[in-house]
Amino acid sequence: MHRRRRTAFVLSAAIVAAAPLLTACGGEAHPGAAAVVGGQRITVAQLESRVNEVRSAQRAAIKDETQYEQAIAKTGSLTRDTLHTMVLDQVLDRAAKDAGVSVTRADTQQMRAELERQAGGAKALETAWLQQYGVAPRRLDDNLRTEIEARKLAAALGADMNTTDGKATFWKAMSDASKKLNVDLNPRYGAWDVQKSNVDVKTPWLREVTPNGVQQTA
Repeated sequence: MHRRRRTAFVLSAAIVAAAPLLTACGGEAHPGAAAVVGGQRITVAQLESRVNEVRSAQRAAIKDETQYEQAIAKTGSLTRDTLHTMVLDQVLDRAAKDAGVSVTRADTQQMRAELERQAGGAKALETAWLQQYGVAPRRLDDNLRTEIEARKLAAALGADMNTTDGKATFWKAMSDASKKLNVDLNPRYGAWDVQKSNVDVKTPWLREVTPNGVQQTA
């Protein structure tokens, strides 16, 4: 599966170190909110619910206590990573809308069917995404939709992600979308800065379009 994925994901090339930053507006997030994106709050309760989904899925998938504890240790930054992923997904969605890009349910179903064949079945794919990217099974379709959206955005922008110019074009669109949404991150979850945050949030499309010029590993 891993070899096939290297060619399957269009955005698997690493991005240049000079990619634009996605920075917050500088104000503090609204009280009770983990972040505010486009005037809409991502509440702490919503964030915790998403984190609990992953932890519950990990607990169900890993019966051995030692292995479970190791999995928890490897995902110690899950809360922060989850929030950054939730925000970045909205930034991507805005950039895609600005570019006239849309994703259909059929697009997602087609990608899922392809990946299930590569992985050896639906359960194997869900397990792989949980282990590699911290994606709970119930969020897999949403995650794949985001992957497709990133591909389509790059195509709409004419951005060849194997080139420096293409990557810069992609991240310019993302930076513009971030500014339009006026992202306001609660400081307890870090600063909204892609380079500073290292963008290692274990999301397939984002891991593959990183601003540090190096293909990241799980």
